Amino acid sequence: MTVLQGEGVSRGVASGKLRFLRRDARAQPRRQVADAEAEVARFDKARGEAVVQLAKLYVETKAKLGEEKSLLFQIHQMMLEDLDYRDTVTSIIRNQHVNAEYAVDQTAAQFSEMFTQMDDDYMKERAADVLDVSRRVIRLLTGQEDEELGGGEPCIIAADDLAPSETARLDQSKVLCFITARGSSNSHAAIFARTMGIPAVVGLGDSLLEEFDGRDVFVDGGSGEVFVEPDSQATAELEARRDKETAHRHYLDAFRGREAITPDGHRILVCANIGAPKDLEAVQDADADGIGLFRSEFLYLGRDNYPPEEDQYRTYRQVLEAMDGRMVVIRTLDIGADKQADYFELPKEENPAMGLRAIRICLARPEVFRTQLRALYRASAYGKLGIMFPMITSVSEVLRVKEICAQVQEELKAEGIPFDVKVELGIMIETPAAAVISDLLAKEVNFFSIGTNDLTQYTLAVDRQNAQVESFCDRHHEALLRLIRTTVENAHRAGIWAGICGELAADTTLTDFFMEIGVDELSMTPGAILETKAKILDR
Repeated sequence: MTVLQGEGVSRGVASGKLRFLRRDARAQPRRQVADAEAEVARFDKARGEAVVQLAKLYVETKAKLGEEKSLLFQIHQMMLEDLDYRDTVTSIIRNQHVNAEYAVDQTAAQFSEMFTQMDDDYMKERAADVLDVSRRVIRLLTGQEDEELGGGEPCIIAADDLAPSETARLDQSKVLCFITARGSSNSHAAIFARTMGIPAVVGLGDSLLEEFDGRDVFVDGGSGEVFVEPDSQATAELEARRDKETAHRHYLDAFRGREAITPDGHRILVCANIGAPKDLEAVQDADADGIGLFRSEFLYLGRDNYPPEEDQYRTYRQVLEAMDGRMVVIRTLDIGADKQADYFELPKEENPAMGLRAIRICLARPEVFRTQLRALYRASAYGKLGIMFPMITSVSEVLRVKEICAQVQEELKAEGIPFDVKVELGIMIETPAAAVISDLLAKEVNFFSIGTNDLTQYTLAVDRQNAQVESFCDRHHEALLRLIRTTVENAHRAGIWAGICGELAADTTLTDFFMEIGVDELSMTPGAILETKAKILDR
C-alpha cells in the first residue's frame, strides 16, 4: 500500500481503477515557413473554429451545470478574441517566419508565465485558462481530436492538471473522482468538482506516478489522502469514512434555504466572498444569503491599462443581476501591497503593506476612482448594492470619499443615467486605527465589514506574507477579539450593521463569540457557508 498526500478540494470518498489522462505535452516543433501571411490565416481560421466550439461548450455546460458555471467559456471566447493574444501570435509568425502551432505554443507559455507570477490567486488561475484555450487552437491546427474523459468503465482520473474545458466534459456516470499533481482549491477544476459532487484531490506533486495507472485506489477528497492498493484494514477504514461523509452531506443539506437565526432571535446573514463573476457558481451552490465581499481588483490585474467604465459596469451589473435582489457588497479597488499592476507605476516601497495602496491610491488618483464609482452606481440600478472602501484610517478619508461619491451621483443625474439613490456606503475595519475610532466612523457610513486578515496583521505586527513569523500570528489573540467587539458595539450604537469578511468569519470555533457580540453578517468562502449555518442553527 502507498499513501499520497495532496490538498482535498472536493469532499467525498471514492474507490476504483486509476486511469491516467495522457496528452501530447511536447512543445510544438518550430518550422520555418515561406508564406507568413498564410500561417496567420491558418491561425485565424483555427481561432474562429475554437470560438465556435467554446460557444457550443457554453450551451452544453449551461444545461449541465447552470448559467453561472457556463460563463467561464464565454470568458474563454473573449480570451481568443483578445487583441493582445492575437497580436502576440501573429507577431511571432511574421517576425520569425514560423508555423502557427509554434507561435500559439510560445504565446501560451508567455501569457501563462505572466499570470503565474502574479500575487493575486484569481490571476494565477488565469494561467490554466490561457493554456486551455491555446491547446484547443493547437488541436485544431494539427487535426487532433479531444480525448474522451470517462467514457469507458467507471474510474478515477489522474492527470498533471485538468483544464476547465476537460473538467466540464467529465462523464459523471463514469468518473468517480479525479486527482492531479498540480492545481489549487480555487481552480475551475476544483469548483466544478464541488458543483458536480465529484471527490477531488490536487497538489499531489511528484508523488503521483504514472506507474500507478490501472491500480486500485481509494481517494479521500476531504483529507487529501490517496491510497494506492490499500490493504484490508485501510479499505475498511475508508469505507467507514465514505459512509460518514455521505451522512455529513445529508446533514448539511438540511440547512439549505434556512435563515441563520441565533438562539436569542438575531438573524446573521451568511454571505460569500468572491473574486470574480466566475465565482457566482459556487455562491449559488452554497445557498449564500448574499455577497459580503466582491474583490473588484481582478478587473485591474493582468492587463496593460486601466479598465474602461463600460467594462466595469457590465461586470458589476452581471453580478448584481445574478444575485436577484440579495445584497452584493463590492470593495473598491485594493491595488498595492501584494497586488501589483505595472501600468499603475507605483513607486517601489520598503513596506508596501503600509504604503500607497487601496483607498490611498483612489484618493491620490481621483480620476481612476471616479471611473469605478460611475460604473458601480450605474450597475446599482440592477440589484441591491453596497460599496465598501478598504484601508480606512481616519474620518477625513471617509468624508473625502463621500464627497466624490456625491459628485459622481450628480454627474449621473445630469446625464439622465439611472442609479439606486439608496446605495449603502461602508468601510472595511482592517486597521487598529479604524477600530479604535469606530465610534466616530460609524456616524458617517451605513455599515462596517471587519477585514480580520489585515486587522490581525497590523494589530500583531505580523506580516501575513512572511512564513517565518507565522507562529507569532495568533488569530484568536485577545487584542484582536477586543477590537472586533468594540467595532461591533460602536456600529450598533450608531444604528448601522457590522459584519466579518476575513478568514475568521468561517472559523467555527469563533462562531459563538460572534453570536455573543451580535455580529450581523459573516462573509466567507462559499464552501464554508453550510458548515457555518449548521453551527449557528444546530443547538
